Amino acid sequence: MHESGGENVRQRDQDEFERVFRSAYAAVLRTAYLVLQDRGRAEEVTQDAFLRLYERWGGAVTYEHPQAWVRRVAVRDAIRRARRERVVSVMAPVDTPTTGERPPDIDLLRAVGGLPPKQRAAVALHYLEDLPVSEVAELMEVAPATVRQHLFKARSHLAERLGESMEEVTGNAHR
Repeated sequence: MHESGGENVRQRDQDEFERVFRSAYAAVLRTAYLVLQDRGRAEEVTQDAFLRLYERWGGAVTYEHPQAWVRRVAVRDAIRRARRERVVSVMAPVDTPTTGERPPDIDLLRAVGGLPPKQRAAVALHYLEDLPVSEVAELMEVAPATVRQHLFKARSHLAERLGESMEEVTGNAHR
């Protein structure tokens, strides 16, 4: 009987991990892709982050918010890889748009691709993933003021690159 109780716990752990994986994978992949500019490397980073979560799942270490933990791991790894490799390539959409979704603005994606890795991460998390500055700061392990600085510099760069005035960019960007 004791054996089946352990199996039930393992099955519940497995089911819960699968639920977290299904609910967070696409968003984590999208964020990693926006930082790395390469789908294959973004998939590696995302899979590595989920593997690290799985290895710790159900053990002595528990995570109150496993989606946030795995995203933080993926963002840190993506920034490290982007810095190390310094590769900027033309972006292709992460997912094929489904009915009702607008295709991505290629000029905007290319402009975002020209940002330094930490600015790309801040833009991806804040504007594209719609996370508040405080959560972006937590995920990037920096102060909220640092995130705001990254976002300001990114908006300036994007305005210049896209040929828009800073007022046009910031008018739509402030939250």
